[in-house]
Amino acid sequence: MNGALELDALNAAEPGAFAAALAPLFEGAPRFLARLAAGRPDADWPGLFARARAIAHVMPELEQVELIDAHPRLGAPPGTVSTLSFREQGYDRGATRGDVADELLHDLNARYEARFGFRYCVHVAGRPRATLVPKMTAALDADREPELHRALDAVVDIALARLLVLQGPAT
Repeated sequence: MNGALELDALNAAEPGAFAAALAPLFEGAPRFLARLAAGRPDADWPGLFARARAIAHVMPELEQVELIDAHPRLGAPPGTVSTLSFREQGYDRGATRGDVADELLHDLNARYEARFGFRYCVHVAGRPRATLVPKMTAALDADREPELHRALDAVVDIALARLLVLQGPAT
């Protein structure tokens, strides 16, 4: 496992080092990571992620949107996404852009962001983009507040899944 992701070391790290170590899990989101760093120490990973979820839901809306928008759009060009998002969106397995699903996602992203003021965020987990379209389409009919909180939960779920990938199968 990556030494930078050992919880005892993270608890003892300076706030900036803590934020830098967890940045890949949360796509950077500086104000959120500063809040997460300020609340240490954490006894275990489930506690850290429970605290992350609680912070995400109570911080000011501007920071909530910053946290969500740190994630790339679904179907974003491969050269514009983080290494972990690259894998999650399937680019490492030969997923290509330019199909009907990508065109539809581009339109849905624009409509979603115009309606809600933040990006659609969901744990892709390697699923083909075409399978994400129905839920994204349905989300356009949701009320803003529940959709904001669904997206915040997705951010934390993504971060937890990323940690498990980085820690490897022995964890």
